[in-house]
Amino acid sequence: MSQNKWYQLNSEDVLQLQQVNMQQGLPWEEAWKRQAEVGRNELSEGQRVSPITLLLNQFKDFMVLVLLGATLISGLLGEYLDAITIVVIIVMNGILGFTQEFRAERSLRALKELSAPNANVWREGAIHQIPARDLVPGDIVFLESGDRVPADVRFLETNGVYIEESALTGESIAVSKSIAPIPHDEVPLGDQRNLGFMGTMVSRGTAKAVVVRIGMGTEMGKIADLIQNTESMETPLQHRLEQLGKILIIVAIALTILVVVAGIMHGQPPYAMFLAGVSLAVAAIPEGLPAIVTIALALGVQRMIKRKAIVRKLPSVETLGCASVICSDKTGTLTQNKMTVTHLWVGGDVLEVTGDGYAPVGHILQSGQHTDAHKHPTLSKLLHVSALCNNATLVEEKQETKRKKGKEGAGGPSSIWNIKGDPTEGALVVLSAKSGITQVSLSEKYKRIAEFPFDSDRKRMSVLVSSENGRMACTKGAPDVLLQHCSYILWDGKVIPFTSTLKQKVISANEGMAKSALRVLGIAYKELKASDRYDDHEDVENGLVFVGLTGMIDPPRKEVREAISKCRKAGIKTVMITGDHQTTAEAIAKQLGMIPANGVSMSGQQIGQLSDDELDAKVNDTYVYARVSPEHKLRIVKSLQRNGHVVAMTGDGVNDAPAIKAADIGIAMGITGTDVSKEASSLILSDDNFSTIVAAIEEGRSIYENIRKFIRYLLASNVGEIMTMFIAMMAGLPLPLVPIQILWVNLVTDGLPAMALGVDQAEKDLMQHKPRSAKESIFARRLGWKIISRGILIGVCTLGAFWLILRVNPTDAETLLKAQSVAFATLVMAQLIHVFDCRSSRSIFHRNPLQNKYLVLAVLSSLILMLGVMYIEALQPIFKTVPLGWKDWILVLIAAGIPTFFMGLGSVLSPKRNKGSRGSRGSSASVYTKSSKPSFR
Repeated sequence: MSQNKWYQLNSEDVLQLQQVNMQQGLPWEEAWKRQAEVGRNELSEGQRVSPITLLLNQFKDFMVLVLLGATLISGLLGEYLDAITIVVIIVMNGILGFTQEFRAERSLRALKELSAPNANVWREGAIHQIPARDLVPGDIVFLESGDRVPADVRFLETNGVYIEESALTGESIAVSKSIAPIPHDEVPLGDQRNLGFMGTMVSRGTAKAVVVRIGMGTEMGKIADLIQNTESMETPLQHRLEQLGKILIIVAIALTILVVVAGIMHGQPPYAMFLAGVSLAVAAIPEGLPAIVTIALALGVQRMIKRKAIVRKLPSVETLGCASVICSDKTGTLTQNKMTVTHLWVGGDVLEVTGDGYAPVGHILQSGQHTDAHKHPTLSKLLHVSALCNNATLVEEKQETKRKKGKEGAGGPSSIWNIKGDPTEGALVVLSAKSGITQVSLSEKYKRIAEFPFDSDRKRMSVLVSSENGRMACTKGAPDVLLQHCSYILWDGKVIPFTSTLKQKVISANEGMAKSALRVLGIAYKELKASDRYDDHEDVENGLVFVGLTGMIDPPRKEVREAISKCRKAGIKTVMITGDHQTTAEAIAKQLGMIPANGVSMSGQQIGQLSDDELDAKVNDTYVYARVSPEHKLRIVKSLQRNGHVVAMTGDGVNDAPAIKAADIGIAMGITGTDVSKEASSLILSDDNFSTIVAAIEEGRSIYENIRKFIRYLLASNVGEIMTMFIAMMAGLPLPLVPIQILWVNLVTDGLPAMALGVDQAEKDLMQHKPRSAKESIFARRLGWKIISRGILIGVCTLGAFWLILRVNPTDAETLLKAQSVAFATLVMAQLIHVFDCRSSRSIFHRNPLQNKYLVLAVLSSLILMLGVMYIEALQPIFKTVPLGWKDWILVLIAAGIPTFFMGLGSVLSPKRNKGSRGSRGSSASVYTKSSKPSFR
């Protein structure tokens, strides 16, 4: 029997295939025999990687090997502080990476915890409680409210059973189960109403079922297998830094060899040139780069926490910056996860209901005017019946709010309103409470006598109540079913016969609401006589008086539409992937402005009929995926990746975990998310809000741009140092810088200023450009040109200042010492001026240089350190410096300012070129359709 076709069979055929007698259950001996054949009912964790192996893997990175080489050289040169610093950086990065990977390994263990510990099984004609892992196909199990389903089962008997499957299907509302076979070939997981799935929870009712799949063969097992076989993506930052490390080491070694060889050929002492060359190599490799990247990411993480985004994997912060597609769950992320009645139909009139969430605050409007329910008899009846035919409870929870400084009355208690019970029923309770018809007031007037609960076959629910005016039946249910049991209708406060014309009006109104993706319930009642029977629902639910329709929906979050608009301007496509019905998903997407004019939606059934190539051809034009399974979600993510997208995937359920892990950036919900989805994710939203994702993307882009800023600064500075030495050696000049000065420049300029760039403020147009390509080089968008051009200019100007002093008396030792001091000061000052230029994608003239106070303080600190080695007598012999006069300083400042101000002036004079300086990151605009106001007449 195909694994996913059990829903097509009737109960007798299932029992026959499983070779089990319903009256006796499996014999113990047969159960043990089957267990020996098929194994235990548990999830496999796959091959575990030992913690030691995980730790050692952290030190295989190419940049780490480069840093270890720099450590060895620093030690040989006696620079023990540098060597210790580098070792600390390597160890910290290793521990950080180990911690992240070790936590990720726990996702499968979290999945196993969803398995039921025990099960009530029918064997040899008696009920036994056994460990759930000992269940075998063919076992008959009993389920009741509060039980976790221990395996995939086919229901044999159901008694008002509802199962909460949100972790598996993404639907927040408990699903009623039945035993009727489903004849269709391809049925989405959420519509397989005669099956129960491992790990889901029985919310109410009782059931008897036969086990059809166990362990890794269950739907939960398929997810475990997907998690095991899905590789986490390497982040673009990790790839770029490895690429950068290789380039730097090759270039540094090549140029250093050239400098040493050129110096020796022009008569410089070999030993002195060797020391100078090694010093230059150490300076050329920015060993502080991983530390600065880590610090920039860590500070970005702190900012993101303040914006309700918790980062689990540090490098993934930067990945957000190049996300080109966000695949978002609907319920609770794009919507409020609070079913709300938004429209009513009574007596031929469409009424609109205002108010958000579960707070009983809002109005019922007719043609835009407030309607008093107490003066509208039909409306009043609808609200009373809705609240009475109900098992949900509206709960007010008080919480203290902090008093804001300087504001009186800002503190004190505030209310949080929640629903206990079914969300659909809760929406009706809130609706009634908005008009002052509360459960407390009703309990004083009415007493419940009996209840006929909702049933998937009857599709309606009735409650019998008594009051001083007599007894009444209150009924709600699917309109198409309820209409068949109604003989009258309440119209303008009067009970009149329910004619075919009036019924057609109700049907049209129902269809109009359904097309707008509202969940519609019909409301009816019946005044009971003393002679009427109260124990038979068939008698009670016939000859009802129809009152009206209630239309409800899980409304979109207010802030999400603006967030999606922001994404669109940033060139980011937003996609909805949900387990909900296609009509509902499309309606929400249109309200949020998510679907453009050429956008389409697709169901899980349609996805299942497509090959990977066919899906790849359609995925770019599809904005809504509905009724999808975990395999479908994974296929969608991989298809988008094959189309060149960097994918951010959000989710909260177990069913989302494989896709979350496969995505470039996996995002889990902090409030509703399961442990499995959180462990598989890189980012957790503490408020489950889509707009938080957009804020995180903004931070991710800012962090990446800051990383580019300090890479630009560090490499341009290093190119300047190498060019200073290289040109001097090729020209046959004396050493413009001695080894200790090279190392000091490296220490003074590479540290604090570079770190301060890592926390620089974002440029204003950051979210108005397309995301960068995941394949984009870190030197893209003219960064390579800026590094080389500024670096060469810094080297030329430094050497120019050196030569102007040296030419006065080239053979004099004191003149050489002064010239070297001028070169040292010029090189440091050129780099400290250049750091302000690195803040802008255009030039130093396009941003306020004093805006970043940390950078100003860092530059002042570096300046003081430089002046210290030049003017403190005890340090002068060590660093081979002499104090400079004011004329020397004029020369230093002019030479140091030329690289930045000369290139900046060119940028100001060429505004057109700089307007498009971001290349492919030009703004992207799409015309999206606006949702129209629904009409239900």
